[in-house]
Order: sequence, then structure tokens, then C-alpha cells
Amino acid sequence: MAEREGGRERTASGATAATRPRARLDQPRPPRRRILPEWDPEAFGRLSERIARFLGTGRFIVWMTVIVIVWVLWNVFAPGDLKFDEYPFIFLTLMLSLQASYAAPLILLAQNRQDDRDRVNLEQDRKQNERSIADTEYLTREIAALRIGLGEVATRDWIRSELQDVLKDLDGHRGDGHVVFPAERSAGRDAEDR
Repeated sequence: MAEREGGRERTASGATAATRPRARLDQPRPPRRRILPEWDPEAFGRLSERIARFLGTGRFIVWMTVIVIVWVLWNVFAPGDLKFDEYPFIFLTLMLSLQASYAAPLILLAQNRQDDRDRVNLEQDRKQNERSIADTEYLTREIAALRIGLGEVATRDWIRSELQDVLKDLDGHRGDGHVVFPAERSAGRDAEDR
């Protein structure tokens, strides 16, 4: 594809040129090989919470105390060639420091994860409270509107009292004592008959 023109080498370009494979932008790139190992942060967080929970129990304190006592007793009373940590117990101090250096960050990681969960729960509770307040205010307004509406509605008792007043006025004008509501009168007689 390369041609020589006047001492200069020319490479073909354009649609006929042999091009190197181009990266497609509409597809994800293939995963690259990583030097460092990969781990799931959620799995690591769950493991740290389990360890932190165990470190905060009485069982851990009892086991730690038993291990330290056995360590000290072994290195004091064992035969000389079986002792692995002489009196100042420097190796025991190193092991306890190593345990503490791992325990502190694991506990902090577990606390951070718990803080994140608490923050999410607090936000959900706040939103739920806002919805509850809005619902309560809506229901309060609806009840107030119903009370106002009922204040303007004529009730059965009010209509009955108005009709009784009209009947009294009519009886005063008619004077014959004719009963307009015989059902009420007969209901009273039925009650007296029983």
C-alpha cells in the first residue's frame, strides 16, 4: 500500500487504507488485566461487621484471656527448649499489637457502614413522616369541610321540628286536633300496648 513518490514514501489513507481496529464507542471495552487482586467491597464490609460484632462480645474477651494466660504459663513453666517467648513476652506483645492494629480499622469500617445504614433509615423515616403529616393535614381539611357542609345541611331532626312547628300553627288554625303523622302516633300506641 505504500508507494514511492519523489523519494518520499506515501501511505494510503481513506476508505481503501488498511486501518488498525478501532475501539467501538457503542460497546463496553473488554476488561483489562489487573495487577492487583479484586474484591467485593460489600463482602469485605460484611466480613468486617461480623468480626467487629465478635470483638464486642464476652466470648472474645474470655478466649483472649484464656490465650494470654496459656501463653504466659507455657512460656514460664515449659521446659527451656519448648519455650518460644521468654519472660518479657515480646512476641505476645507483638501479637496483641497486631490484633489491635487490625481490630481498630475493622471496627471503624463496621461503624461507618452502620452510620450509612442509619442515615438511609433516617432519610426514609423523615420522608415517611412528611407523608404522614401531609396525609393528616389533608384529612383534617376534609373533616373540616365535611363539618362545614353538615352545618349547612338540614338534618332529619331539624326538618321534623320545623314540620312540628308548622303543624302546631296549622292546628291552631284548624282546631280539629287532626294528627298529620299517624305513624308516629301508632308507634307510640304499639309501645304502650306492649
